[in-house]
Amino acid sequence: MSTGSTIEQTVWIRARPETVWRHFTDPVRLARWWGEAEVDPRPGGDLVVRMREGPRPIMRGQFVELEPYERIVFTFGWEATPGAPAIPAGASRVEITLAPESDGVTLTLRHSGLPFTLERETGEGWDHVLRRLAEKAPSETAE
Repeated sequence: MSTGSTIEQTVWIRARPETVWRHFTDPVRLARWWGEAEVDPRPGGDLVVRMREGPRPIMRGQFVELEPYERIVFTFGWEATPGAPAIPAGASRVEITLAPESDGVTLTLRHSGLPFTLERETGEGWDHVLRRLAEKAPSETAE
């Protein structure tokens, strides 16, 4: 992985860790908060998200680690398209940790290997989609 900037964000979600986990590993649930997705949730499996907003860039990555209901790690980058951030596929790394609480879960996102020039833009992007996740996940009935 390249060196660079790291951002970290935390959001509390009124949902069980299992529910939030599925919002990263199931393409139908992932599409509810991030974008149309292709997901192969196993180490080395692809994660592709087609954004609905702006220049409609496509994020491409691969899952690195999956610890059910606790941790997800994947590489992160964008297809080279007009308007897409200049982060090549696989050039950065996203770590998601889920810490259960009595009435929900605290999700911590750590995105490392970012170009320093894209730290603010990437942080704003994650803030936007994580807020959507926090809105969508609680509406799902417990399974």
